Amino acid sequence: MTNNKHVLVEFYAPWCGHCKALAPEYEKAATTLNEDEDTSAIKLAKVDATVESDLGTKYKVRGYPTLKFFKDGKDSEYGGGRTAPEIVNWLKKKTGPPAKELGSDEDVTKIKANNEVVVIGHFTDMGSDAGKKFIEVADTVDDVVFAYITDAGVASRATVNTNEVVIFKKFDEGRAEFKGDITNGDELAEFVKGNQLPLVTEFTSETAPKIFGGEIQVHNLLFISKASEEFDQNLAQFKEAAANFKGKVLFIYVDTETEDNQRVMEFFGLAKDDIPDYRIIKMSENMAKFKPDTKDLSADAITKFTEGVLTGDTKRHLMSADIPEDWNKGPVKVLVGKNFKEIAFDKSKKVFVEFYAPWCGHCKSLAPTWEKLGEKFGSNDDVIIAKMDSTANEVEDFEISGFPTLKFFPSGSDKILDYEGDRTVDAMAEYVESNGEKVSGGGEEESEEVCSCVDGCGFNNLANFFALTPNNSLIKNVHVHYTKQVCVLEGRLGSEKVFLICAF
Repeated sequence: MTNNKHVLVEFYAPWCGHCKALAPEYEKAATTLNEDEDTSAIKLAKVDATVESDLGTKYKVRGYPTLKFFKDGKDSEYGGGRTAPEIVNWLKKKTGPPAKELGSDEDVTKIKANNEVVVIGHFTDMGSDAGKKFIEVADTVDDVVFAYITDAGVASRATVNTNEVVIFKKFDEGRAEFKGDITNGDELAEFVKGNQLPLVTEFTSETAPKIFGGEIQVHNLLFISKASEEFDQNLAQFKEAAANFKGKVLFIYVDTETEDNQRVMEFFGLAKDDIPDYRIIKMSENMAKFKPDTKDLSADAITKFTEGVLTGDTKRHLMSADIPEDWNKGPVKVLVGKNFKEIAFDKSKKVFVEFYAPWCGHCKSLAPTWEKLGEKFGSNDDVIIAKMDSTANEVEDFEISGFPTLKFFPSGSDKILDYEGDRTVDAMAEYVESNGEKVSGGGEEESEEVCSCVDGCGFNNLANFFALTPNNSLIKNVHVHYTKQVCVLEGRLGSEKVFLICAF
């Protein structure tokens, strides 16, 4: 570190599947940097954090692989993608000027050939308000290459007019001209972010960082089989609709034939028979999901539905299983989304509900106790002991962030109380009998709560960490994103660090 000004370090684990997937891209990036005289001084290194545990602790490694960028020995988080070009471009932006001057036709040809997306501006005076604002915006966007031309002849042959900004890209229409005021930095930055991805992006582990790392928090997902006969036609309609929402909505398609995408389908309540179909999700509004009323996949229908979601005219979709015929036959009543409000908010009764997940270990441990609690009040018409599978059902009034979650709905009240007492029959029975007034004990056993315990669970961090922990029910408990993103759970489970997948 002391002999090199700029070093990117990968902290990895030999058993980590995502580290193995990154390895060839990391190697390509190192070769590319070394072969370019402008970047040969940038070094890439890696550390086996399972062996060098002290280094892992020192640099707060909380998932594999973790990439840290060192400048003059001082570390910072890596915020780029996981492909070789993305790694190289991010490092170029961090180690060089925000934008590169293109002084010849050869420079223009080279930068366009080497990048999927490049932003080129033409300014006769870089000291002008427009020129300075262009550099300022370039300095804030890490994952897109910016360049500028001052020579009129070079700019003309590059088809960029004076005081114009053009995005050249190797997809869709090939180029996009900025029509706004260049001195409005926010407007220019929004234009760049809205054009840096294709109109429609396939959902993969490679594109996930850009999908989740971006500022666009409304995603429209088309679930379709790439092997189907209607794929090209449906994708074309989806693209046509996407053109109306640049910079506002990310349009993404999910190949339903890919095994890793099955959980994505489950999260949106989709089965194979439902395909093809689409859903919209608002990431910043508690993962609110929206389902169209029809299966119309025309561009007009998709456009109209998306507009309704953006304006707030379309109501969010809450998943619900069908009401079982025997839902009220046993000591523990079975609730689903369709009958939840009717039962839980019945003010004439004391209603105690367990929100569970079928795979949750703590839920399985609690099950016999919960059954006994139901039996205890079986002959009491004023009390309902119930349960609801929160992986298949959603409610509008609150979010469930961990399993099992116990909520009490006292009689004669609109309150919703979180039960945090002992999970014994006697303690919970006393709580019910007191209408939620008397709580015994508490804190004996933590629920598998995750969201509030995650360290650094921002979109960018989530999008840049990957790990696998097989046979751990915790990996299924974080509905923070609809992809395999790694978070870390500390403290609540003791001193050990648990690496998990933020999936469904």
